[in-house]
Amino acid sequence: MGEKTKIDWTDSTWNPLRGCSRVSEGCRNCYAERMAARFSGQGQPYEGLTKDGHWTGKVELVEKHLLDPLKWGSVDEEYGVLGGNLRGRRRHIFVNSMSDLFHKNITDEMRDRIFAVMALCPQHIFQVLTKQPERMLAYLTEWITHPERRRVDAILSLCDAITDTKTSTVSLGAAVEGWKWPLPNVWLGVSVENQAAADERIPLLLQTPAAVMFVSCEPLLGPVKLTSIKWETRGSGGPAYVDVCGGTFCTVGGSGMKGPKLDWAICGGESGPGARPMHPDWARSLRDQCQAAGMPFFFKSWGEYLPVTDDSVGLHVVEFDDQKYLKCGKKAAGSLLDGREWKQFPEVNQ
Repeated sequence: MGEKTKIDWTDSTWNPLRGCSRVSEGCRNCYAERMAARFSGQGQPYEGLTKDGHWTGKVELVEKHLLDPLKWGSVDEEYGVLGGNLRGRRRHIFVNSMSDLFHKNITDEMRDRIFAVMALCPQHIFQVLTKQPERMLAYLTEWITHPERRRVDAILSLCDAITDTKTSTVSLGAAVEGWKWPLPNVWLGVSVENQAAADERIPLLLQTPAAVMFVSCEPLLGPVKLTSIKWETRGSGGPAYVDVCGGTFCTVGGSGMKGPKLDWAICGGESGPGARPMHPDWARSLRDQCQAAGMPFFFKSWGEYLPVTDDSVGLHVVEFDDQKYLKCGKKAAGSLLDGREWKQFPEVNQ
């Protein structure tokens, strides 16, 4: 059975890698880093991967979990569709919730093996998030340049292990012949916490071939305008701006010219020790941008702080930037935005 998860935009997490590094302000209160630090003692899974509560930058491939998805059934087969989200029978799997597939210390050979597993599991949908899309773009560009060698080598490296996986009935020959890019069951996304991160990471994502491209604005630490993402263009004398919700350029040769487009946006506040509040206007703005363009929007949670209009709810009300918040924890804060839930998903072949 696949591991259930409390992350409500996915069904299961798959961690063939362990270890990471902080790369931006969104990493300051990383839940994965806190969890890894708890299990970093001698003989524990994260030994050597954290020091004094922080990532060391060392990353490891966890061989015993590499083939996990081959053993998992569909969502309906194992425990029914989660949370009323009618996503069909395919399991959604978040790849590397405890690492980043495009971390600088992960070798291409390691990535090849992980992509091979995803290719051999067309019955599942794999959701990959990174804060280092420049490496994702370079890796997948290289993959496309030498597809046959990379595909064959990656799959052959798994042959012995797959042979020992009793639940797998995969035909390796058919898998090699039928492997196409972009893999239709792999969704690629970037994590962004503010406008600067969005302007830096989203254009790199949108240059990367993928069946579905998405952005996770969690933790959201400032306003993000997806309708005006800075897009550097050569020879133009300056940056252009693109609406990645609607897929049109706002400038460069006049507005309305067709441009790159995202397929999905996730939004959420920060939780845990040291959490920072998310202003309700930031979340509303993202929702409204997506709704105006007809792009699916998923509001995950408020995080540690729930916005309130007055201090009558108790002593735990604090104020940041002229907005009052009740510090009540993620579970109590919930996921209602203006009185309703927003749990939308991209429409793909389920």
